[in-house]
Amino acid sequence: MYNIILIITDTYRYDNLGDRVEAMPVRTPELDAFAAERATAVEGFYTGSFPTIPHRTDIATGRLGWPNYGWQPIDQSGRNHIARLFNAKGYATQLICDCPHLFNARFQAGFNAAFQNRGQEGDKALLHLNDPIETVMPSEKTRLSPSFRGHPLVDQHRWHNRYRRFESESFPAKTGSLAVRWLEENYRAAPFFLWVDFFDPHEPWDPPEYLVKRYDPDYDGIPMLHPNYGRADAYTEAELRNLRAHYAAEAELVDRWIGRILQKIDDVSLWEDTVVVITTDHGMSIGEHNRTGKSNISDDDDRYWPLYPEIGHIPFLVAAPDVLRGNSLSLFAQPMDFLPTVCNLANVEIEPPEPIDGSSFADALRSGYGHHRDFVVSGCHLRTNQPGAIPRKATTPFLVTSKWGYAPVGANGAPELYDLSADAMAVDDIAVENEVVVKEMHELLISYLQEHNAPEDALNFWGKNPRLDADGTWAIDY
Repeated sequence: MYNIILIITDTYRYDNLGDRVEAMPVRTPELDAFAAERATAVEGFYTGSFPTIPHRTDIATGRLGWPNYGWQPIDQSGRNHIARLFNAKGYATQLICDCPHLFNARFQAGFNAAFQNRGQEGDKALLHLNDPIETVMPSEKTRLSPSFRGHPLVDQHRWHNRYRRFESESFPAKTGSLAVRWLEENYRAAPFFLWVDFFDPHEPWDPPEYLVKRYDPDYDGIPMLHPNYGRADAYTEAELRNLRAHYAAEAELVDRWIGRILQKIDDVSLWEDTVVVITTDHGMSIGEHNRTGKSNISDDDDRYWPLYPEIGHIPFLVAAPDVLRGNSLSLFAQPMDFLPTVCNLANVEIEPPEPIDGSSFADALRSGYGHHRDFVVSGCHLRTNQPGAIPRKATTPFLVTSKWGYAPVGANGAPELYDLSADAMAVDDIAVENEVVVKEMHELLISYLQEHNAPEDALNFWGKNPRLDADGTWAIDY
């Protein structure tokens, strides 16, 4: 049995890698080198259940959650837990994270040991109320909820973390350093399962400003550290560029500290005995589709928010002793496929208490070619007291095939269709002139829900004529 190291980041766009973003290429030398020298990149990997905790629940259980449940503790979502399954096979299991939601969702309960670096986003460990909370951004430019003493998340985050200035104080540095130390102290304890979870580059984006200046050297306004989760035209062109620069600098910082972990794996000679997977939960709109954020919680935006490619398309890099190095694999896969795939690669047979929805694509990783899924769907759990009705402003599904991208409820409520082979970022909606294709895509969506035993209310949501503007909610969004 091989060791397993899973590194998950939050809000890391697929196009961060390889200088793919024309608007502002992100420096990712460590991940680019890992992909080129050590790993296979799965190019058709898409988030399944959105957002943070639903995604990680899919990863940890091998089951698809979003049609059945939303953001909730992992033990309420079923009996499968990746760490418990590996514990039963003799693995030492460790969780190291600064994602503030994993402990609240009881992920740590399955591990032999778990450690959380506190203070991300609105996570408060130690108050220091003698010190005033400063206003970091204008209220009309940022997300306003949740609030603490009249201050939004960006103000809370900067205040709680004592207005840090140095890279060594950043969360990527602290979490990356701890993972490096863990490897130094445990590299001989095979087999082990190490889950390292970076919440960055989730907002607020507050890397050292000297890193931001390398992306946006001429900006002299108020730093744009946090999106508004609404319309991008609330920002000036310069402000939107600065918002993107803060995101890019934060993503670069995460890349750097993942690189430190990869270097330590090399230092202690673990590559021949270890499966290493690097991925994320979802991306982020930074101007695309006139949005900044990943879901709509703005009072000034009444649109639905489909999980367009900048959100749903995510990186997935795999290194293992028998996986091809420097390979690019064009197959579709999703988080529920992670558990069976990594078990296959690590030569471990688990005995899950509940059936796994995902399936392994390890053979394709080994051979360097192959097919896995015909299409993928990214979705978010919805709740309403009105059967078949979609709450206004909800996050709505997005289905992707080798050619098409389909939103059953687009931004303004009507179905949307995109030719992703020519329009990778889903800019030009061509649904009206392609009614036959729209019908085919919708039938695929319904078949997907039926295959995964979606309850009747989920099938009613995404039926032929869903009712819009309903009262209701969707998964907690952090």
